[in-house]
Amino acid sequence: MGLVVAMDGPSGSGKSSVSRGVARALGLRYLDTGAMYRAVTWWMLDRGVDVEDASLVAARAHEPVLTMGTDPDKPGVSVGDTDVAGPIRSAEVTKAVSAVSAVPAVRTRLVEMQREIIGDGGIVVEGRDIGTVVAPDAPVKIYLTASEQARAERRTAEQAGTDVAATQADLARRDRLDSSRAISPLTRADGAVEIDTTEYTLDEVIAEVLRLINERTAV
Repeated sequence: MGLVVAMDGPSGSGKSSVSRGVARALGLRYLDTGAMYRAVTWWMLDRGVDVEDASLVAARAHEPVLTMGTDPDKPGVSVGDTDVAGPIRSAEVTKAVSAVSAVPAVRTRLVEMQREIIGDGGIVVEGRDIGTVVAPDAPVKIYLTASEQARAERRTAEQAGTDVAATQADLARRDRLDSSRAISPLTRADGAVEIDTTEYTLDEVIAEVLRLINERTAV
């Protein structure tokens, strides 16, 4: 089986940028599992489903048809014939995604899809339960973290018109929901190397992950 790198951590810790950088450096595929949950959330909202009603979400969890790109330079995500790479980053989706992600029927379906995409490996996969649930046998497991302030500042820089304090409060809310859900909570996997990215540049974190991969896979 080819290399599988499991990259977990909370929002704003740098998972996407680091994962894409590592995949690019090693010529691997890349999968953003968070985008999958956001895509399902977007679909539910677009159809007027009450995302706070887990039974309603579960009843329709099988309906969205997702297509995930795995090129680290242009990953992309579509629902049916609709490119939703932009819409899934909206404030409305961000607010609702934790509730949808907590529904067991959604997680069961998407984890199955994620494992199919991983296939024979050769991929960097980022999310919140990759090392614990999706690919627990991955030879390289990383858990990225950062201070709440640093994470909020990064998210605010990415989203025009947002406020650092409000963003920090929202990140704390999502951390609480993601870490306390009954199914696949956000937690550091056994054997995962934790990297606090607060004081490091993106290039420095990528270099450290590449060093760890080389160390873990050296024969």
